[in-house]
Amino acid sequence: MKKTLSFFRLVVAVGLCLAVGAIGSMATAPKIPTWYAGLAKPGWTPPDAVFPIVWTILYVLMAVVLWRLWERNAPGPQRRQAVVLWFVQLALNALWSPVFFGAEAIGAGLVVIVLVWLAILATILACARIDRIAACLLLPYLAWVTYATTLNAAIFALN
Repeated sequence: MKKTLSFFRLVVAVGLCLAVGAIGSMATAPKIPTWYAGLAKPGWTPPDAVFPIVWTILYVLMAVVLWRLWERNAPGPQRRQAVVLWFVQLALNALWSPVFFGAEAIGAGLVVIVLVWLAILATILACARIDRIAACLLLPYLAWVTYATTLNAAIFALN
């Protein structure tokens, strides 16, 4: 029974994260060949094909973090704080694509992605107190969002 519950929690976590990615891609995909293609971008912008690959990996890592928080940590205020912060960062993450791509709002996207970065950092710090592996699993996400933030800022400056 415990293994079934654990597997169910992992499936829910992965499904939730991939659903956020799917929602983001619905706002993003139609704008890539049109609006986004017409923007001035820095020379260090990766090819468009890189983004879905990286984000899929990051969403799976995020899901494993949530699963670890559910499975490996006893209920309590520190776990509750880490889980709440995890959901805050995911909600902000879900907001970025509709703002940046959907609304074509580069500056507002920059504000949102800075909030995403701060929320990821807060989540890492909260996780580090109870599950160092979970905290480490979020480091690639923080690194990518750091890069994405600088890219968003450069696009804002160029346009």
